[in-house]
Amino acid sequence: MIKFGVTKIYDRLEIIFLGTGTSQGVPVIGCKCAACRSVDPHDNRLRSSILVRNEKTTVVIDTGPDFRQQMLREHIDRLDAVIYTHEHRDHIAGLDDIRSFNFLQKRSMDIYAEKRVLQSIRISFPYVFATNAYPGVPTVVLHEIESRPFTIDDIRFTPIRMIHAEMPVFGFRIKDFAYLVDANFISAGEKKKLDGVRQVVIGALRKEKHHSHFTLDEAARLFVELGAEQGYMTHISHQMGLEKDYNKLLPKGMVAAYDGLVLEI
Repeated sequence: MIKFGVTKIYDRLEIIFLGTGTSQGVPVIGCKCAACRSVDPHDNRLRSSILVRNEKTTVVIDTGPDFRQQMLREHIDRLDAVIYTHEHRDHIAGLDDIRSFNFLQKRSMDIYAEKRVLQSIRISFPYVFATNAYPGVPTVVLHEIESRPFTIDDIRFTPIRMIHAEMPVFGFRIKDFAYLVDANFISAGEKKKLDGVRQVVIGALRKEKHHSHFTLDEAARLFVELGAEQGYMTHISHQMGLEKDYNKLLPKGMVAAYDGLVLEI
């Protein structure tokens, strides 16, 4: 159940990077560039998503096409809720696989997103919402969120409004950690919500300018502007090159995240 306001917050939270790649992942099908041929596991990236959990509650932000693989890799056998940043397929396509958790937990999955995204999910997965749904399809409970903070059980989330080309999307602050993926603009007012963050994850697609994503330099400047202690790049494309090379271009305190990286906040 969604609860607005203040509730008990456990001290320790764990963040797992389920995926750190852009919409095609890395390697890209058929590509023979250096990143796609790399044998360094840090250059292999599934579609971007994180898992947030404490002793009581487990939440995933975005279920991309690799969701099943990510859950198996991390041995996740419990999931309390899913939050969506926006409705692009590389962020919602894995929703069908939440049915495994329906069976395990014998309950519907709580889904949190803003109104437009919930409408898109209904259109993308019509069989889930059919009046006479086929037995075994995912069962979900939809919760509409807005720009104000909310809690899922005992974890508090503060939405950060960002712009992805012309599309409004949400990033999220959790305690002193922020997850800002799929954007190329954040207003000064929304940046105020990030005052005091210590760890920040910023989507950075490539080095060259892009119409809907921050570049490496833009992500680096945002990290410095926010004054966080540690920064991580995510949503990285093969066009960025090899991690060992572009990590050298980042400011002190910032590195590229990689699939399976675990943080404690």
